[in-house]
Amino acid sequence: MALKAEVLYDFTAEPGNNELSVRRGETVTVLDQTVGGGWIEAQNSSGQTGLVPEGYLQVGRGVGGGGGGDSWMGGGAHVSDPTEGWNSQGYTHTPAVEDDDGEWDDDWDDQSVGGYHGDDQADEEGGASGQSVHGPSVKISLNKFPFSKGPSPEVFLLAKPPANSRDRLPVYMGEVGPVWLYPLAPLDCVIADPKKESKLYGLKSFIEYQITPNTTNRPVNHRYKHFDWLYERLLEKFGSALPIPSLPDKQVTGRFEQDFIRMRMEQLQAWMTRMCRHPVVSQSEVFQLFLTYRDEKDWKAGKRKAEKDETVGPMIFSLLEPDAAELDTAEVEQKCEHYSRFTKSMDDGVRELLNVGNTHWKRCTGPLPKEYERIGRAFRNLSTVFITSRYPGEETLTDALTAAGQTYEEIAEIVAQQPQKDLHFLLETNNEYKGLLGCFPEIMAVHKAAVDKVKEADRLVSAGKITNNDRKSMNQRVSCMSYSLQAEMNHFHSNRIYDYNRVMQLYLQQQVTFYEQIADKLRGALSRFATL
Repeated sequence: MALKAEVLYDFTAEPGNNELSVRRGETVTVLDQTVGGGWIEAQNSSGQTGLVPEGYLQVGRGVGGGGGGDSWMGGGAHVSDPTEGWNSQGYTHTPAVEDDDGEWDDDWDDQSVGGYHGDDQADEEGGASGQSVHGPSVKISLNKFPFSKGPSPEVFLLAKPPANSRDRLPVYMGEVGPVWLYPLAPLDCVIADPKKESKLYGLKSFIEYQITPNTTNRPVNHRYKHFDWLYERLLEKFGSALPIPSLPDKQVTGRFEQDFIRMRMEQLQAWMTRMCRHPVVSQSEVFQLFLTYRDEKDWKAGKRKAEKDETVGPMIFSLLEPDAAELDTAEVEQKCEHYSRFTKSMDDGVRELLNVGNTHWKRCTGPLPKEYERIGRAFRNLSTVFITSRYPGEETLTDALTAAGQTYEEIAEIVAQQPQKDLHFLLETNNEYKGLLGCFPEIMAVHKAAVDKVKEADRLVSAGKITNNDRKSMNQRVSCMSYSLQAEMNHFHSNRIYDYNRVMQLYLQQQVTFYEQIADKLRGALSRFATL
């Protein structure tokens, strides 16, 4: 039975991009889910084919069957029949639930703290997007609460720092200015061996990944929900000072398909590698817990401790220990302004490259191979015509023409496979940086708010709202924030140079191989004519 998909949103095709216009509520036939680049090849009821964004489709057997097909619950539960689960004795048997992104209700956890459970409850009751239980399934992002809703920097500027904090964040002056203290042995980890596991006697299923850090070489197991918990903790603790990019979005349907599991594991690996490379995040207690817990008891204790951490939000700056004098506020503001302009321009450049790359991907997997196939068919058809002349001695020409046609058909296949070899890594790196760049406006805003508050210090002293000692303390503390911001700027630039140098080398090496492969094919075709 052909795989069907229901269209969730209107989509208008762009001319020349091999796209297919679809309308919400329409049912289409899925032809190819492995196109890549976030696209699916589909066919509408009129027989027209083309590419449709995968996020615009709900794929599944029986879609659009007028109530007789499959229904998908917001939390991933699949119900095919209202009487399903009743046996001959009248006892109920609950169908298995795909719960890869469900609640923290496994043996690893007793309850949830700090508002985290609320999103899960929404999922169980009809999806995080507020849809009804039987509403359309879409990709849902749990990473939707900006840090700006947290406390203002006044908490740090005027409050007494926690006395029991043992963590310190050393910053020192390097050749480029303030820099974080990097560990002698860089942290890294490998995510592998995804397995479908179950709980509640098999009633709920999820994918569990094996993560092995290079510091212990001892694997630990985590599911997606655990990664999401780690993201929330890192965002709460470091979001005022460091860019914590979002995880790959939560997805309701198709979570147990092999292609999706492979893609998610690759994205989680990239996210963890990025976090491991950060000298502050990688050495934090909560991140180390995630990678090195010993058993369930150790995990639970560490989880509860992390959720009760007091040095979160702007209070993270109380852990700063800059090994230098106070920074000049005017000079810092000038550097911040320059950095803001740079990150904004880089964000525009990254988005442009993503747009161009995705357009090229669609062309390479859509119209371009078909053009090569048409050229190949035209050569072979001409060869067939020549054969009908029955003129003596032209077999060499007709064979060469046929071989040339086959060559162009082989080139079409090479072209269609190429984006996965080169564009994939280039686009993934740019997607990572788009996420990182999206965090900086929030970080810059926290710093600016602190600087503006310090500028009001004289007025606050005159009004009797703060003392001279308070003003002095505020100056010292905003200087700590400036050290942190500049250390993060330098960390970003260092990683940017390394990452783009690496990914461009990989991209161009693959491009050279690609064109050499095509050139070899064409030389082979040419040699068939050289003997005439």
